[in-house]
Amino acid sequence: MAAPFTDPAALDREALETGLRLAPRFDADGLIPAIAQDAETGEVLMLAYMNADALAATLKTGEAHYWSRSRAEIWRKGATSGQIQTVRELRVDCDQDAVLMKVTVGGDGGCCHVGYRACFFRKAAGDGALTPIAAPLGAAG
Repeated sequence: MAAPFTDPAALDREALETGLRLAPRFDADGLIPAIAQDAETGEVLMLAYMNADALAATLKTGEAHYWSRSRAEIWRKGATSGQIQTVRELRVDCDQDAVLMKVTVGGDGGCCHVGYRACFFRKAAGDGALTPIAAPLGAAG
């Protein structure tokens, strides 16, 4: 798939950091962190990674695609679960080495593979103890 973005090596620092061309800086493994955030509430739903093809597919289709590090393949979020993430807005940070997507989620509205709406469902205390701050989707209560 043809990537709709510029090679960051072709840009000077000012053009990369404040310019108007998408030029993602993938890491040594060819990946960039991608944060999915609820477009309405601002809740951070998940963090995953994209390679160039996943980012290009996301921009082309308007649905979030990620690189599965464990399966070594591109995955369209929600393809099997119905939790399709429709991208309402895609942003990059100042040095273009991270992506933030504002999304709406289909299906049951969840994003976490262990059954929660968001992957960030626990908070950490100073002693390292974790406390749940949400119940799994479909849990009584």
